[in-house]
Amino acid sequence: MSKIKAGIIGGAGYTGGELLRILLLHPEAEIVFVHSKTFVGKAVSVAHPDLTDETDLVFTDGFNSKIDVLFLCMGHGESKKYLETNPISEDIKIIDLSQDFRVDNLFAGKNFIYGLPELHRNTIRTAKNIANPGCFATGIQLGLLPLARAGLLQDEVHVSGITGSTGAGKSLSETTHFSWRNNNISSYKVLEHQHLNEIMHTLGTMQMGGVPDINFVPYRGNFSRGILVTSYTRSDLSLAEARSLFSEYYQEHPFVTLTDNVPDLKQVVNTNKCFVHVDKIKDRLVITTVIDNLLKGASGQAVQNMNLMFGLDETSGLHFKSIAF
Repeated sequence: MSKIKAGIIGGAGYTGGELLRILLLHPEAEIVFVHSKTFVGKAVSVAHPDLTDETDLVFTDGFNSKIDVLFLCMGHGESKKYLETNPISEDIKIIDLSQDFRVDNLFAGKNFIYGLPELHRNTIRTAKNIANPGCFATGIQLGLLPLARAGLLQDEVHVSGITGSTGAGKSLSETTHFSWRNNNISSYKVLEHQHLNEIMHTLGTMQMGGVPDINFVPYRGNFSRGILVTSYTRSDLSLAEARSLFSEYYQEHPFVTLTDNVPDLKQVVNTNKCFVHVDKIKDRLVITTVIDNLLKGASGQAVQNMNLMFGLDETSGLHFKSIAF
């Protein structure tokens, strides 16, 4: 089998950089072109210094149709604009990393499948187009999927989650500036985070009658990458029953690991893994999940979806180890 030929639109940002890092080392893929409006004609290492001496790729503002898969790594709203002005052949699979098609999945004659492998693995295998989930949405849903599948999300869910500065993208803003973020923490978009739409939509399709309110308080952390989420809800399940439910659900999903102890970010940063811990305190189930927002929450999950779409082992090219210190 020849290697999968990939193109990247919006390759100068964090998700584009992570895709480059993964695909350059992927045994079954090769990068044909990387697009950027800002760095046209410049080596990719200019935008991503970690790739110095790793590749001779140069950013382009053109499009090469001789690819099998196209990754869209632009800001929210930009993918729709791109597809409106640049019709893509049906022979090219699309994986979009923005939020443009996560809920409204029909666009320009293309149907986008929500690319959460732990929910839609078999559908992804035959999909032509993928809407990659959001980072917080991934972390939250991986803590709630087993309950929703069993119809056991009966009471409102309270969620708090903290993310690193890379979750806000590469462009500098007041709340990503080092002098503001360092030694600081703050909440934002309380109960109104944009990822709630896809979470409610996805979980609602799993449980008859929909799901109760999910009350989400996100925090900005003073670190670069990673997401830690704590969710709790009333439940009649015993701890043993809950852990059995989660273990059965995730037994065939290679990137989700159930842990006996509450996990920390350093266990998953620089990996495509999600660690999940389930506890019972009084009448509430407490679920803690940790992921790397740029990998399992973005580019790593995108490559996992690519692997499934092209019939590869879904872990191919994604065997990364975390950095403990």
